Amino acid sequence: MRIFVLGATGYLGGGLVARFVADGHQVRGLARTAQAAAALEAREVAPVLGDLELDPDGALDAAGQADAVVFAPQLLIEPERQVVGAFLDRMAGSGRTFVFTSGTGVLGRLTAGDWCEETFAEDDPFIPYKLVAGRVQTESLVRAAADRGVRALVIRPPLIWGPTPHGHVALTYQSVAKTGAACYVGRGLNMYSHVHVEDLANLYALALEKGASGALYHAVSGEVANRWIAESVARDLGVEARSVTLDEAIDIWGKFVTLIMLGVSSRSRSPRARRELGWTPTRHCILDQVGQPALRALARPPPAERPLTPA
Repeated sequence: MRIFVLGATGYLGGGLVARFVADGHQVRGLARTAQAAAALEAREVAPVLGDLELDPDGALDAAGQADAVVFAPQLLIEPERQVVGAFLDRMAGSGRTFVFTSGTGVLGRLTAGDWCEETFAEDDPFIPYKLVAGRVQTESLVRAAADRGVRALVIRPPLIWGPTPHGHVALTYQSVAKTGAACYVGRGLNMYSHVHVEDLANLYALALEKGASGALYHAVSGEVANRWIAESVARDLGVEARSVTLDEAIDIWGKFVTLIMLGVSSRSRSPRARRELGWTPTRHCILDQVGQPALRALARPPPAERPLTPA
């Protein structure tokens, strides 16, 4: 299969192209710079130079030559919808496959660290989290393209983790560098369902093979309370685990990360992916990351600036 991956140089995109190449597909990936293009070539991925927002023509042309387009970049909500619409317009009537990557952030509840019992399967009704509610409109745009001659489907991953630093565990190690403690928001009982990047790549492979046009698939392998993550990191480093307020969390991690990830409960299930695609994840505990040298390195404070000395 000829697969064109948008976002091929990102965390998820890198996992996807590795899987597709290993499966023997002809893989192309969008690259915004010559350096990114060289990195793709080193992974046996043919680069397509372009920018989805500033210079999309090359990517749109490449989409017309692919059997499947996998959309996995990180864009702001409104530009994302415009870009996705342009690809669907280009692919209308072709019968080819378009896979849109959303995220379970749309299911989020800002609990400030409190537990939330709500958990959602793929097609359960819900009220979208207002900060990312616009992404649900893009999901609907994609799924409706099934009526325009596009084999279009949506994958909605939860928190993604893997062999390199990414997600809540990495952010908790970073909090040690800034505060000397492994921090969590409020009571730390909020949970964000998660999946290993290799299990997620397996879901994409299965969706390309036999996913239903117009379908939505979740990809969940487990969930862990943020406080448990902080306590595990604290034990690993020999520091304390400490609760912080939302305002303190914003000082540590920034507003976006706090209000989209660490202060939020986003719990989901994936019965449709398991039933229709036969998806079975093999890595279930995000705490398996704890203790990795690359994560421990995140807990080191940056070197202090040396005082200037006279020449």
